[in-house]
Amino acid sequence: MDPAADAKRIVRKGYDAVSHAYRADDAALAFPYDRFLEHLTPLLRAGDRVLDLGCGCGVPMARELAQSCDVTGVDFSAVQIERARALVPTASFVCADMASVDLPAASFDAIVSCYALIHVPLEEHRAIFSRVHTWLRPGGHALLVVGSQTWSGVEDYLGAPMFWSHEGTETNLRWIEEAGLTVLTHEFIPEGDVGHTMVLARRPQA
Repeated sequence: MDPAADAKRIVRKGYDAVSHAYRADDAALAFPYDRFLEHLTPLLRAGDRVLDLGCGCGVPMARELAQSCDVTGVDFSAVQIERARALVPTASFVCADMASVDLPAASFDAIVSCYALIHVPLEEHRAIFSRVHTWLRPGGHALLVVGSQTWSGVEDYLGAPMFWSHEGTETNLRWIEEAGLTVLTHEFIPEGDVGHTMVLARRPQA
């Protein structure tokens, strides 16, 4: 089997299996998601179109953003999407791979992707950053949670195998800029002994 396809199969089956263990239906808005929204919501207006890449079950990001914005979520775990449709009925959800989903160019005011890119095979990251640039309207913003150090592998996660693949902060920042986005700020988000990097970027005005 193709290594990338095998990695995606592991992630899809993994989140199908651990969806409820990973996030409860009534999960509260807590760190770091409240921190992400502190950066993003001041940049949004009521009715803005927001894309949540790797939206999971829709809680908490899609749920919070859908209170004032037109939210579309994409995730390729069928279980996660089924839950998202029930938990966030005011948003729209698509069960698809973020690396191949077909979305209109320049159609979103903001794109968020929290802890999802880190499960995508590394060779697809740069193309996804380019897709984010394409999907954003000029002047639109992207809030992306990416790796803070280089690592790829499979480990047990909540009782199921899970695949991770990510580069370090500086490489991610360079790839995001090379995709045509302007990095506005980035911040280390701790998680136990390790952590991830939150990046806020903007597609320049035409």
